[in-house]
Amino acid sequence: MGAHHEPENHTSHEGVDDHTSHDGHGGHAGHDGHVAQFRRLFWIMLVIAIPVVAFSPMFGHLVGYEVPEDGVLGWLRWLSPILGTVMYFWGGKPFLTGGLSEMKERNPGMMLLIALAITVAFLSSWGSSLGLLDAELDFWWELALLVVIMLAGHWLEMRSLAQTSSALDSLAALLPDEAEMIVDGETVMVDPAALRLGDTVVVRPGSSVPADGRVIDGSASMDESMVTGESTTVRRSVGDRVVAGTIATDSGLRIEITAIGDDTALAGIRKLVAEAQNSTSRAQRIADTASAWLFWFALGSAVITALVWSIVGMPDSAVVRTITVLVIACPHALGLAIPLVVSIATERAARAGVLIKDRLALETMRSVDSVLFDKTGTLTKGEPTVTAVEITTNDYTEDETLGLAAAAEADSEHPLARAIVRAAQSRGLDVPAATNFSSSPAVGVKAEVNGAEVAVGGPNLLREHGVDEASIVRRWSGEGAIILHVLVDGRVIGALKLADEIRPESREAVDALHRHGAQVVMITGDAEAVAQTVAAELGIDRVFAGVHPADKAARVAELQGEGRRVAMVGDGVNDAPALAAADVGIAIGAGTDVAIGSAGVILASDDPRSVLSVIELSRATFRKMKQNLWWAAGYNLISVPLAAGVLAPIGFVLPMSVGAILMSISTIVVALNAQLLRRLDLRPEVSVSASQ
Repeated sequence: MGAHHEPENHTSHEGVDDHTSHDGHGGHAGHDGHVAQFRRLFWIMLVIAIPVVAFSPMFGHLVGYEVPEDGVLGWLRWLSPILGTVMYFWGGKPFLTGGLSEMKERNPGMMLLIALAITVAFLSSWGSSLGLLDAELDFWWELALLVVIMLAGHWLEMRSLAQTSSALDSLAALLPDEAEMIVDGETVMVDPAALRLGDTVVVRPGSSVPADGRVIDGSASMDESMVTGESTTVRRSVGDRVVAGTIATDSGLRIEITAIGDDTALAGIRKLVAEAQNSTSRAQRIADTASAWLFWFALGSAVITALVWSIVGMPDSAVVRTITVLVIACPHALGLAIPLVVSIATERAARAGVLIKDRLALETMRSVDSVLFDKTGTLTKGEPTVTAVEITTNDYTEDETLGLAAAAEADSEHPLARAIVRAAQSRGLDVPAATNFSSSPAVGVKAEVNGAEVAVGGPNLLREHGVDEASIVRRWSGEGAIILHVLVDGRVIGALKLADEIRPESREAVDALHRHGAQVVMITGDAEAVAQTVAAELGIDRVFAGVHPADKAARVAELQGEGRRVAMVGDGVNDAPALAAADVGIAIGAGTDVAIGSAGVILASDDPRSVLSVIELSRATFRKMKQNLWWAAGYNLISVPLAAGVLAPIGFVLPMSVGAILMSISTIVVALNAQLLRRLDLRPEVSVSASQ
């Protein structure tokens, strides 16, 4: 319809690789490689550890047998020193190199503590084996157990992080191995990587889309759950965009390729998930700082332990207790507490269509008390929809009036015309054929339908026919609606009310946010009347209307100036400044435009209830962080004094072997606790019901 409609109040529509405590084994880049490395090393060291422990004289003494020292089998006493040395240099290499790196960087932490512990055990054991030190300082079996247990702990960590990164691999696996491209009217099977912009491909029922594109023929129900997190299929037909990796479930499509390689939505999602997993948050910095403090705490405790036991005349016990302190104080669980929780959280969120680009945003979301929604395209669908039909004569029903309007508009490509045709189709109306279609800019359209002249247009169309506006028109005008009149042979038979349709999920989202104690604010470039109508229907607390895109950030600052923690939810295009200015920027409905630099959280679906999913995830993640930090740090604070021997006066000393086992149990508990996040259901409807 071009610009021919001039409706009343046609308002504008503007509107875990950076773990410093793990540097010694190269961080977590290439998790799968580290899993294989530590798995292989663990099993090799476990096999070697058996004879080391079995032929360690001190271990034999503890369990009640003697290792031969003379005669034909006297050579067996050297198995432990020789194989123990192999374990120290080979199995202990990740910890030794890690400790050296931390020393060079003057950033002491977990790896340095492990390296120090096994080095002290190695030297004291050789001293005992060579007769230079007391026999009780034979720690070959403890050294073997420590290396094996620490490797097992690292294997567990690497495996957990590799599982976390599997979300990226599963995204890549969504693409088909081959694409069916049309060349000169014939179909040819090609590698999806060989596709170029403008190519046409066929997607058959049950097959996945090889690259982002636009449907040029056919209609199909698409399974987009891997991109949006929504379980229900979405109908896509000619002109609609489809995303690589989505599946045509019931019929075939022809698609023109519009994006390839790194420009596809899937590639953007993979990049965002990877960035989120690699980003360092405030909580991670706290954990790193805690690890450094724990090093000095452990070192100080070890020095005091050595001095006290030496002063009381027990130098051998001083060595034993000092080694045990260094083993117990290893902050492995602390180093794992935060990165594993956040990595699992980002992976779990990605599978639900919530893409965490900035970990700090995830942490902040739990304390947000004001959620600012952009109206158009966020709370509403961003396109005109017929919301009411009013008849002014008894000669025609509402359906007949709408059917005639749809017939007259059928040949127009204007968004308002498309809305009228869709409304007629949704009611199942039989739209009659029209002839002699014509349009007049700023007036309307006319066509011949069933022998009568049907015209559809705004106020200029009425003035052209000398007709006054009806009272219903004035009421709708007050609501900020778009109004089009329907005339048959110059006589007004009714009017159509068109508005930007409110998403059915928006009311649930607003209600759930209220239950969370958050203020809900709406911001829009639309007129006050339009904004207030939407706000009243949804129960929104506060409205900023008539705001230009450039001024939206100022409204965010205004709320922050009131002491509020603000999350801005928008479409990520003209809302970019506001998204960047907010405490948390959330881009919604970004499934085909995920590379939005201004948002910290990106929702692949356009369901505003997904904001609740982010809040639930933020709170659950914070709970797990606190639990893991308290467990890891509390465990060390209690165990170190026991390892130092504070209860020795009453006859209790914590053996080094028990200390090593307890330390690894702490690591396993932290890892398993983090895994519980995988049980969190982030579907929007579940998050909303959970808040009730």
